[in-house]
Amino acid sequence: MQLPKVEQNVFETILARRSVRSYTPQPVDAGLLRTLLNAAVRAPTAMHKEPWAFVIVQDKQILQKLSDCAKPLFIENIKRSGHSVEAIDSPDFSIFYDANTLVIICAKTNGAFSEVDSWLAAENLMLAACAMGLGTCVIGSALLAIDIPEVKAGLGIPGNYSAVAPIIVGYPRGETPPSPRKVPLIFSMKESST
Repeated sequence: MQLPKVEQNVFETILARRSVRSYTPQPVDAGLLRTLLNAAVRAPTAMHKEPWAFVIVQDKQILQKLSDCAKPLFIENIKRSGHSVEAIDSPDFSIFYDANTLVIICAKTNGAFSEVDSWLAAENLMLAACAMGLGTCVIGSALLAIDIPEVKAGLGIPGNYSAVAPIIVGYPRGETPPSPRKVPLIFSMKESST
């Protein structure tokens, strides 16, 4: 595998990664997607099971149908939590923020650590994308729709896999400012007096 040329070290990439919610129409080509998937599968994996599989959606009509299916389910969940749904309820709002690529990381359903491993793969993919000048955002609001048996089958996800991490990928439109983070909360063991 030929490694992409990047200008950042790994720590700079970690600090630069953002959840991007505005994209240009420029498509992400197959070569870049292959590089991202190669980075994803280098993630740590319990007992070397490598339980992940990937679905790539770049068809605008499929993305729109999936957004239209997911929005009412997401809105219902938000209403239950007491949050406002005004912006999301707009007919023009796409849960995929007009990105032209969705990567769904799926996990085998028979492994104790399959979901954990798949989230580790997701982080690798997002960091690699950031280092290559691409934006990403996890779209958890799509999971309820993807889990509908007809939708899952339409996306080609086999029955023994479940969708874990739907991630949009694309070229950011402008800068995404960093969001504030809390300082790490650290718990430590008390020293024994014996």
